[in-house]
Amino acid sequence: MSNETFNIWHGSAKSPTWNMAADEFLLRQSAIVGQAVLRLYSWNQPSSSFGYFQRYAEVSLWTDLRPLIRRPTGGGLVRHDENEWTYSLTFPSGHAWWKLKAEISYQQVHNWIRRAFERCGVMTELCSEVVHAGAGQCFIGAEKNDLLYRGKKIAGAAQRRNREGLLIQGSIQAKDTGIERISWESAMLEEINWKEWHPAETFIENITTLSQQKYELENHNLRR
Repeated sequence: MSNETFNIWHGSAKSPTWNMAADEFLLRQSAIVGQAVLRLYSWNQPSSSFGYFQRYAEVSLWTDLRPLIRRPTGGGLVRHDENEWTYSLTFPSGHAWWKLKAEISYQQVHNWIRRAFERCGVMTELCSEVVHAGAGQCFIGAEKNDLLYRGKKIAGAAQRRNREGLLIQGSIQAKDTGIERISWESAMLEEINWKEWHPAETFIENITTLSQQKYELENHNLRR
């Protein structure tokens, strides 16, 4: 990892729509923020999210967990509950991570997570080949560079890269490892310089507005 300083945003549990709006707004504002942001967050209710390019009519048949929210990134269907840890990373355009090919940035973030688990005494590995046991569902089967524990996928991510920057949204389902989330988070921060970040109230208000005007609207989820 580089010697740059990451902004770390520890947020309280929020609604599914607010969480998606927060990650999109971080991407929109990444140049203004000017630094990489690692947001560590949770959900105030169980929910499911699905990739930006997936069809609602299809994914809605795969889970009965509602609400079912379209993400600003790609990827497959993900279940969010008390056993899942969620994070996002945003980088401004021109950043070294933004310049990486998608496969490499995907590999890089999962190697970071792998090393954090190793610090916690848990050995994991990157998937070396595609295992399509359930195409379109993130934690059924595995893609190359997903993180595996005892042969089972425990971490996946999706990306969106545009002129504004790079957004990575990641999900970790580590119940079987026996590791507490706080231990993993501390291990993640060991290899970077970081500072706690508290967005301004106007920043929070803009996220709430985006949530209300986009992610809470039915036509956003049903657009495909």
